[in-house]
Amino acid sequence: MSIDVLNETDARVDEVELVDLARYVMVEMRVHPQAELCLRLVDEPTMAVLHEKWMDLPGPTDVMSFPMDELRPGRDGETPMEGVLGDIVLCPSVAARQAHEAGHAPAEELLLLTTHGILHLLGYDHAEPEEEKEMFDLQRQLLLTFLAGRPSA
Repeated sequence: MSIDVLNETDARVDEVELVDLARYVMVEMRVHPQAELCLRLVDEPTMAVLHEKWMDLPGPTDVMSFPMDELRPGRDGETPMEGVLGDIVLCPSVAARQAHEAGHAPAEELLLLTTHGILHLLGYDHAEPEEEKEMFDLQRQLLLTFLAGRPSA
């Protein structure tokens, strides 16, 4: 798997942990081992421009996902498609505020948002209550199993 991290901010981010998480989620979701993913960290003005351009919503947001080859999770007995999964754009300063409000560390919020973004790239959504439950349950399971498997856990 090719996972690139482009940190265009002054935020101190554990890029290795972001890559480890992304790789873990992609393996668990049976994404092709040669799939490509880019994680881009941007400041609030940049995120606000992207948010308005692509979602027609004002101001910065925490995470946006831009799928490329519309890859989907692998299924039993099927060979997953090879290609570019897409780009996830994260805004560390928005994530930090959300982490403070939720009572956890900004690094944990970035891990959550990365997991969320990958699931969006794989076709998951949360527009309807049933979709939200499925996506958020899967997101929680993936993040908790990743965190439990870390050496520091």
